[in-house]
Amino acid sequence: MPRALETPDPLAVAIEPPPNETSAERWAREQREAEARRISEQIDEQIRAEKQAMKKRKPPMKLLLLGQSESGKSTTVKNFQLAYAYDAFLAERTAWRAVIHLNLVRSVNTILEVLSKELSAHGEAPVRPPTPGAELQSVGALLDNDMYEEDDEQEPSEESSECALTSAHRELMLRLVVLRQAQRDLERCLGAASTEETPNSASGAAPWNARGGGWRGREFSISARSGWKAALGRVRAVGRMSLESTIGRSERRSEVSPDGQGKAVSRRPAYAKAQWSDQTVEGMEGAEIEAAAEVISSCADDMAALWADPAVRTVLSKRGVHPEEGAGFFLNDVARVAARDYQPSDDDVVRARLRTMGVQEHRIKFEKGSDAGSEWLIYDVGGARCLRNAWYPYFDNINAIIFLAPLSCFDERLAEDRRVNRIQDSLLLWKAICSTKLLAKVQLILFMNKCDLLEKKLSRGVRVVDYVPTYGNKPNDVEHVSRYFRSQFRDISNRHSPQERSFYSFFTSVVDTKATRITVATVREGIQRNNLRTAAII
Repeated sequence: MPRALETPDPLAVAIEPPPNETSAERWAREQREAEARRISEQIDEQIRAEKQAMKKRKPPMKLLLLGQSESGKSTTVKNFQLAYAYDAFLAERTAWRAVIHLNLVRSVNTILEVLSKELSAHGEAPVRPPTPGAELQSVGALLDNDMYEEDDEQEPSEESSECALTSAHRELMLRLVVLRQAQRDLERCLGAASTEETPNSASGAAPWNARGGGWRGREFSISARSGWKAALGRVRAVGRMSLESTIGRSERRSEVSPDGQGKAVSRRPAYAKAQWSDQTVEGMEGAEIEAAAEVISSCADDMAALWADPAVRTVLSKRGVHPEEGAGFFLNDVARVAARDYQPSDDDVVRARLRTMGVQEHRIKFEKGSDAGSEWLIYDVGGARCLRNAWYPYFDNINAIIFLAPLSCFDERLAEDRRVNRIQDSLLLWKAICSTKLLAKVQLILFMNKCDLLEKKLSRGVRVVDYVPTYGNKPNDVEHVSRYFRSQFRDISNRHSPQERSFYSFFTSVVDTKATRITVATVREGIQRNNLRTAAII
């Protein structure tokens, strides 16, 4: 029913003065309205000023990092931060201490897992923990497989050969079992994605719009939105004060159940953490981190002895396990890293490994030089096949792509599909990137990464032709191998790009910060020059 014309305007009714308003009340109301009007005008002026400043400000340079998992994308981001935003990098450096400790104990636990398999293969009796009343478990049971991916260990060729491990090794392994709990504590504090599984996709190297099927366990990872750096920066301040508190690590210790069956029970209900305040949770997590650091420090000598032992090295080599060639390896620096007063160095942070699920946006504001004040947006994406379908939205309005292809993985298989050679996956992925029409005018830069690990692998006799038959009878050295793979990537770029484009490539080892700094500077200059050329400024 239409409203009668004499019906008053609701807005006018809302703002009209109250009836029977006195002079004093009217004066007070007008003062309030004047103050509100002044604040509103001030906000409007601030918005106009910000809009004008945004018009004058250069749009940020957008850089996308692509490549398979463990190709060095996150390490490349750290190198950009080191070179151009060091103050911001320095502010986050302390938070990496827990990550480096996690890398260290994961390496040790992986070695213990291999040694346990070696003992079992030779029919050795299980190692028993000496704690009275504790549940009897072997080292193999304590180091169960739920925290490790299926590896590619080579079974020993001589099954009847004598076991190289002695009773002293068994005692050493038993002393290091405590690192299992330290690893779990660190994973819990770093993020909630430690038990997350990712789909096992066999749909191809570039499933921009595909879905994979099946599930398999993955290495420890965190969500891109977890904010672990800020969280660890807060908890470190209160961690040591909470070490012996009733909400710290001591509450998580298991005890034998009253029925005498030895079943471990928790003293804290599973839902309790959700009921605590943020400050209490931070105190608890700080206690867990510091307690793990104390355990690591107490095991420093044993960890060093484990890695330095010739028999241990022999077993690892026989089973094809080379932890020193993996990301986040710190056993060569165990005395320094395990020290109670340890603080990460720049190189430690660059070498640290933490797999992140999802897409991370890094805003790097240049702090010095001719580009001081300018801003770059660097997108670091998950490299596993099951995560690549999230790449496509970031192809639009991007200035350049750095594609990282690790050359040292020519003898490795893809974690998501054990039938696929990793270097072959990089070539297929590079082909998909080059042939994507949306990226036809985007500058592509190839980082052929991990050349240092390639050199180590070739020096111990691993032959490329055994894994890449098309390599033929070329010399098995770094120069010829790297040149061969470079030609493969260049040919793909020339054949499959929608339009002619220049081929930019660099041989890199992104954990070498000094050498990478030079490469990053060259890349930055090239990207800026290409951007100006595209904008018809030069």
